Amino acid sequence: MKKSIGPKTIVYPAPVFIIGTYDKYGKPNAMNAAWGGISCSDPPCVSISLREATYTHGNIVDKGAFTVNIPSEDYVKEADYFGISSGRNEDKFKKTGLTPVRSKLVDAPYIEEFPLILECKLVHRSEFGLHTHFTGEISDVKVDVKFLDNGNPNIELIKPFLYDHSFHAYYRVGKRLANAFSVGMEVMR
Repeated sequence: MKKSIGPKTIVYPAPVFIIGTYDKYGKPNAMNAAWGGISCSDPPCVSISLREATYTHGNIVDKGAFTVNIPSEDYVKEADYFGISSGRNEDKFKKTGLTPVRSKLVDAPYIEEFPLILECKLVHRSEFGLHTHFTGEISDVKVDVKFLDNGNPNIELIKPFLYDHSFHAYYRVGKRLANAFSVGMEVMR
């Protein structure tokens, strides 16, 4: 039996995306955003939804670029801080001790210490309700070499974490359940 709990912003899993931008003065900023995901495979794109009130929103509009930084579990404290403070009032990189790196491809910084980075140029934006939906074409993916396995990022090495909107908590990614595009073959038999 299912019970209705009404319309809510709940989906599992919700990513922890740290969005890197520069403000109009060139100061690097980072924001925690859980509302986003891959939105196209050709060209490769990622989308995020932000409220106009955020400092990052204005930075993306001004610069036409952003990075999506995927933190490992080691940086849960810093990632949470990026979501509860504003770049209008604080230098988040100075406060956390993390290192902003200027992208050579887009006008946005990425975070050196984080294992997986998407460098994105803004290709589309649409307004809906309180949020703006930004779509960035992925110019490059950068992965720290120690997190690569046969040339691909390994989720078990990266140890990204997830956000639970219901309980305002972060969770670990679990163990592999099965191989995609093959376990379903058992149903086809």
